[in-house]
Amino acid sequence: MLSRKNKLFLLKGLSLFSIIRGYNVLVITLAQYLASVYILAPDLPLRQIIFDPNLFVLVLASALVISGGYIINSFYDSEKDLINRPHKTMLDRLVNQQTKLSAYFVFNFLAVFFASYVSFRAVVFFSIYIFAIWFYSHRLKKIPVIGNLVSATLIIVPFFAILVYYRNFEPVIFVHAVFLFLIILAREVVKDLENIAGDMAQNYKTIPILYGAVISKIVISVLIGLTIIPALLLIDKFDVGYMYIYFTGCIFLLIVFLYLLWMAKSKKDYVLLHNILKFIIVLGVFSILLIDIDLVLNRIV
Repeated sequence: MLSRKNKLFLLKGLSLFSIIRGYNVLVITLAQYLASVYILAPDLPLRQIIFDPNLFVLVLASALVISGGYIINSFYDSEKDLINRPHKTMLDRLVNQQTKLSAYFVFNFLAVFFASYVSFRAVVFFSIYIFAIWFYSHRLKKIPVIGNLVSATLIIVPFFAILVYYRNFEPVIFVHAVFLFLIILAREVVKDLENIAGDMAQNYKTIPILYGAVISKIVISVLIGLTIIPALLLIDKFDVGYMYIYFTGCIFLLIVFLYLLWMAKSKKDYVLLHNILKFIIVLGVFSILLIDIDLVLNRIV
């Protein structure tokens, strides 16, 4: 059996994993590699992509910066999260604020250090990214609309780093990006509805607090309606292989989402809506494989 000291160590490790949203970081890392293989560099041999040290460093630096971002966000939102997510917050509080800050600086230092292996431009890129995340957590997230837009933008920035690395600017990539951006932006507003109690207590000026639930639902509905446009374009105008099944399913699921949105009244309802959009995003990562099921087998050598 584990000693009390070892149990505490494991609990603190689990707490840190919870704070940095380790599962989210893993999904983003997987998404970066799948996007590289299937979308951004479809003509390169699989081995060349998987074992590319520069790509590995860019993905690793992204993971470190994102982890640091979750830490600084948790640092600033500790009181708000105690209201919105009391059970998760109790686990997160096993790691004190000083340890969080130390981990934040270590992660960001390592990210910039590893980025220097690729190029000076990579160092500048990740330095700006780190500053942008801090500025968002410290200032911008309390500003309605702007906070939502910046949050959604920061989530897709790591994919922009890979896009620039491969210098692939095909229109289909930007249509994919618009689809993802709109889904994430809609999810951000749903989160504001979900977390309205903690936001009010901490004097956050979110869309639901300033304009109410009805206006928030109208904003979300417009975003979901706009999301359907790139989904239809990807089905009809671009070759996305069997991934058209995913986008077709998304359209039907988003219609169901809209119905549930206008029926929603409680925090529990908004949590469900949040999880539906999160499910669409995560499923989209794995659905990249549907672009060409035989692609990996054909590109191993």
